[in-house]
Amino acid sequence: MAQDTTAQYGHVAQQRLFTALAAGAALDPGPGGVDRIETHISCVFLAGEHAYKVKKAVDLGFVDFTTLDSRHHACQEELRLNARLAPEVYLRVAAITGDPDAPVLDGDGPVLDYAVVMQRFPQTALLNRMLEAGSLTAAHIAELGGRIARFHEAIPAAPADAVYGSPDAVRRRVNENLEALPELMPDRPDQLESLRQWSESHMKALEETIERRRLEGRVRECHGDLHLENIIYWRGRVMAFDGIEFDPDLRWIDVASEIAFLTMDLDDRGAGRFACQLRNDYLEATGDYDALRVLGFYQVYRALVRAKINALQAGQRTDGASQLLGAARAYLDLAQAYTKPHAPALVLMHGVSGTGKSTLTQALINGRGFIRLRSDVVRKRLFGLQEHESSHAAGLDIYTAEASRRTYERMADLARDVLDSGYGVVLDATFLRREHRAPFLRLAESAGVPWHIVSLQGDPAVLRERVHRRQAAGGDASEADAAVLEHQLAESESLSDGERAHATTLDITDIPEDWHRHLPG
Repeated sequence: MAQDTTAQYGHVAQQRLFTALAAGAALDPGPGGVDRIETHISCVFLAGEHAYKVKKAVDLGFVDFTTLDSRHHACQEELRLNARLAPEVYLRVAAITGDPDAPVLDGDGPVLDYAVVMQRFPQTALLNRMLEAGSLTAAHIAELGGRIARFHEAIPAAPADAVYGSPDAVRRRVNENLEALPELMPDRPDQLESLRQWSESHMKALEETIERRRLEGRVRECHGDLHLENIIYWRGRVMAFDGIEFDPDLRWIDVASEIAFLTMDLDDRGAGRFACQLRNDYLEATGDYDALRVLGFYQVYRALVRAKINALQAGQRTDGASQLLGAARAYLDLAQAYTKPHAPALVLMHGVSGTGKSTLTQALINGRGFIRLRSDVVRKRLFGLQEHESSHAAGLDIYTAEASRRTYERMADLARDVLDSGYGVVLDATFLRREHRAPFLRLAESAGVPWHIVSLQGDPAVLRERVHRRQAAGGDASEADAAVLEHQLAESESLSDGERAHATTLDITDIPEDWHRHLPG
């Protein structure tokens, strides 16, 4: 254990240390010198190719770093937690030794303090900067959704006897925000009261769901502060950094709360299409469609947290206070928007392999907020396969009649859950037989939501070429080959008169850009 020198090394001595580090002592900054950035709990020194983050010797109530051991532990935790998502950024924890006025990294003698040593990256790599510059693309969002999904699936779940993510824990956090906001934003009493009533009623309604998800292992040791300013695209991959190390309650959360924060941040920045894409990509990768039951609740909570933070900062500053208060009001408006119910609908895609169903559904996902259920992905998950994993390589036959029956049954169950959660659902499968379509149309009618069929037609020669190219390229969940296509063309059943009354037929070589404009939902 490190020697605790707090008695001799207090706030004043740490300030001397910070002055020495800012002057370049021990950091070898090169000709660029040292840049110093301060937060409430840390001081970061940017020198050369590295950044050195030192915890402040402060007690702010929510965090106590007044002892050397507590700062050492926080540094170790920061390294452990953030190396999960950004190992190329978080390098090590270094001991600061020597004298406060002449510090040395990893030298001899008593330890004065500790620093998390990080690899610096260009600020242009931040996703918020990329969004502002117009360089953030759907491909980046797809990678981000998959990366976070894999991360959530890999990290441990909270033990069943832990209090993390329990209804009481969630309620306490929600109430903290609701109680703080009226004093911080006295000009919005009616809106705050409306949000308080909505939050309390939904907390009560969702209590059993929140507890069930906790017991099912959906509360995990997450990042905790996942928004665009804490994510980079660097060295050819997406990485999240600056996760929460100082409060386990803020990182041991339902994974739905983490996704709610990120999608809320995208919505706030005017990137709603990316928020919808991320939500769908994450759900497809994890299969956790049950998260939709609590997602809106957590989005409201996350927006209110950001409103409180901005309002607090506005009250503490003279410069930029009006801008911060304006941001707080925008977060309140966003929270209010999340409380408004959706108008769900069911859209069923119809067409053989190669007609471009999955590509077309992106317009409904990104532009209309639909949740896609893709039979190729659902089928593979039933057999324990990943989206791009080959069933042939695994020695499995997942395209039998029984496998197809199970796939459609599972899709119906998931579609019911999506509709019950208040979201529109688009069903991406061939649906070549009426017996496969009928249960979904009955489901929509029993749920009281409108339904529509989008039927895709094309020249068989064009379809054969498309399927051949897709098979050659790889990287797609579909394993349909030329033989499958020929079977589909021979066995396909046309739409009934009743189905055609609710259908749009499109030629795959001439699809208008606004093809989905008249669809319900």
